[in-house]
Amino acid sequence: MEPSLRVLAVDDEPPALDELAYLLRNDPRVGHVHTAPDATEALRVLRDTEVDAVFLDLRMPGLDGMDLARLLQRFARSPAVVFVTAYDDRAADAFDLGVVDYVRKPVRPERIAESLRRVLAERGHGGERPAPDPAGADVTIPVELGGVVKLLPRSAVCWVEAQGDYARLHTADGSHLVRVSLTQLEERWTEAGFLRIHRSYLVRLDLVTELRLTGSGYVVTVEGHQLPVARRHTRALKDRLIRPAKQHWTA
Repeated sequence: MEPSLRVLAVDDEPPALDELAYLLRNDPRVGHVHTAPDATEALRVLRDTEVDAVFLDLRMPGLDGMDLARLLQRFARSPAVVFVTAYDDRAADAFDLGVVDYVRKPVRPERIAESLRRVLAERGHGGERPAPDPAGADVTIPVELGGVVKLLPRSAVCWVEAQGDYARLHTADGSHLVRVSLTQLEERWTEAGFLRIHRSYLVRLDLVTELRLTGSGYVVTVEGHQLPVARRHTRALKDRLIRPAKQHWTA
């Protein structure tokens, strides 16, 4: 089956952006191309849309391409990065960031085709499930607050609530709606200490202060909020919460 990549093209020069988007759309391996004229708009796109790769100009006003690439490394859903630039003086720095390719302008169709081949190779031909985020890395999620895109660290998230195809990230001082499913976050955040306790809830275990049996089943308390625990998730929750505590005190 032909892969269908979702790609974001970012360039502050409209003719260059149009040409790049045109070349990407003409490749049969690309299913959809989003565009952005700067890094700020790119963050807005990434807040609402999951993409497989970002084709990114290096020199832009405000946040430049290198700055944005560093931010992308910390995202909960980190896309592959391809730099598209008229300059070659920062190629070494770019590959230190783990970018997939570094393309010189003017861009040729065959060069874009090669970059897409590298993206597919890096993504396992688009057929693999996403790898869990590193447990020790505080990945970042772009969220919008008052019309401004903010970068929310995962460490600020207390629990996550499913809302259809979206997820609401609850923090100590508010909540943020992001376009990602609870199942995707469960797959990526389990190694970082989050556990699914219900079809609608994913909680950060180190913030659970109480597990209590009520007339309708178990509930947990997280940051003062009570959340239900589904029967099928109860054993896994007890294993993760109670057994380590017993081992600690009996050691």
